[in-house]
Amino acid sequence: MKSCIVVGTYLSPGQTFVNRHIQHLFGGAACVIADRLTEETPEDGRFFEMSPEDRPATDKLIRPFARGLNHLRHGSSRMPYGSARRGALRFLAQHKPDMILSEFGPQGVAIAPIANAAGIPVFCYFRGSDASSRIRHPHVQRAYKKMMPRLAGVFSVSQFLLDNLASVGVSHPNSVVIPSGVDVRRFVPGEKLPGSCLAVGRFVEKKTPLMTIRAFAEAAQRNPQAQLTMIGDGELYEPAKALVSELGLQDRVLLPGALPHEEVRAHLERTEVFVQHSVTARNGNTEGLPTSIQEAMAAGCVVVSTRHAGIPEAVREGQTGYLVEEHDEAGYTEAVARAVALPPEQKRQMGEEARRIAIADYDNAELLKKLEAEIRRTLGR
Repeated sequence: MKSCIVVGTYLSPGQTFVNRHIQHLFGGAACVIADRLTEETPEDGRFFEMSPEDRPATDKLIRPFARGLNHLRHGSSRMPYGSARRGALRFLAQHKPDMILSEFGPQGVAIAPIANAAGIPVFCYFRGSDASSRIRHPHVQRAYKKMMPRLAGVFSVSQFLLDNLASVGVSHPNSVVIPSGVDVRRFVPGEKLPGSCLAVGRFVEKKTPLMTIRAFAEAAQRNPQAQLTMIGDGELYEPAKALVSELGLQDRVLLPGALPHEEVRAHLERTEVFVQHSVTARNGNTEGLPTSIQEAMAAGCVVVSTRHAGIPEAVREGQTGYLVEEHDEAGYTEAVARAVALPPEQKRQMGEEARRIAIADYDNAELLKKLEAEIRRTLGR
């Protein structure tokens, strides 16, 4: 079976789930449609750019009419039109995929009418902001509602996101939860460093990195062995560095910036406690089910996080970690302190249980098979 994967930007190294689908879904027989192709994209004919910078003059002439008509018909004025639409149809006719998988909601809105015109079944995957902050806008809700009948099925990384969509009247009868998953053969427990804590993720509002630093600072007063490494960058990285300096924690809180995935894996391998205080951002943006938490579980870490998005679907409180309410800094501090102070044998047992669940529920090889099976089931029906 041959697939067509639809994304916003390709190649984007951070989108490991997208790259994995392109490389491995149905044996890797895939072509790709992207809003934008980067310079790293191979020039082998398997990739089509939907929104190139150089567009024909005729597209500019019909742009106001096309945008208005698309808004009426599809709920979005950003739909492909003119040369982009014709080019996408030619690309699909040339490559003849058996199905189309849009990796995000907005791209699903754009490709669904084209897929219908080409007579190709189309599916859409929801992963985070596309089913949280975006659906605060009435025009997005309208576009999603118009898209749903055009889809053969919907996938989501968590039940939380499907419930989010349903709360604004967006649903599909063929909806299945399939997390992105992780490579449980690469992310494995190693020799753990006593008192080691780790956070991985962008330094942005929904990750609350400053709260993690403050919570660790207080928890660390009770455990002289405790040390925290926070991997990532973003708009709150410099404020985080300033807070570490202000608290005099330069020797106990390390901020190495963004690191290659292999170095992240090495850190998780030797970390005892993984910390992540995820919250709903002011614009409504949420997690889906953080890959970093799935990786931490596979690496046998005790997880301290929040009752947010799909996280409670993965972390079993008291068995594999501890969860607190969003913005509960006092509770978060206590949970971090409790996890760090656990006896070594209890940490080991909780880490083993976390890895057992990761293998059972978040093995990306098995989840890829499940995705293929669901697509085949739908197409067969």
